[in-house]
Amino acid sequence: MTIRVLLADDQALLRATFRILIDSCDDMEVVGEATDGDEAVGLAHTLGPDVVLMDIRMPGSDGLGATTAICADPDLSGTRVLILTTFETDEYVALALALRAGASGFLGKDVTADVLLDGIRTVSAGESLLSPLATRSLITRFLATPTPADRLAAPEHLATLTSRERQVMALAAEGRSNDEIAESLVVSPLTVRTHVHRAMTKPGARDRAQLVVIAYQSGLVQAPPPAS
Repeated sequence: MTIRVLLADDQALLRATFRILIDSCDDMEVVGEATDGDEAVGLAHTLGPDVVLMDIRMPGSDGLGATTAICADPDLSGTRVLILTTFETDEYVALALALRAGASGFLGKDVTADVLLDGIRTVSAGESLLSPLATRSLITRFLATPTPADRLAAPEHLATLTSRERQVMALAAEGRSNDEIAESLVVSPLTVRTHVHRAMTKPGARDRAQLVVIAYQSGLVQAPPPAS
């Protein structure tokens, strides 16, 4: 099945580069281009893409607002948002909010072509990109201390999870892959995928990225304090 990608970036040269790269793959295609957040939301409704490749910084309506609108819309539940960022210090707050809103992960704008294409495939499959050091720093600094209004799940909501599901959820929140979790628990990767799916379904996580957010915000996992 072909992965349908919507590009959202105010720089025409970057959009053209991404289009050429993505359209060169047999398993994906660019279905539209947006120059700001409002246009991205409108095209997402019109085109129903599988993945939105979203620039966090755009003049006017930015990628954060667009990500929030797309991820909150039940009509776009099948659309995943992959944020492109420079990981500059002043972007961390916006990225934290984007992750809370439902973004499936982040990629730096300096990644290789293969990493970008693999990232699109990863989030399209319902996985998340939470392993880079910059994203771990993001989680530590902002998601571990949410305000009450930001909570996706209260601690009591985790009572519906089995002890194994909570264990798997905690390991996923540490950034471990399914294979790494399987090795740690001495079970098969298929068993881990089943536990991850159930752990997402019960508290209502949109995908693995929100599962990680819930793990921190509910207190299941405690982030270490930022280095002084």
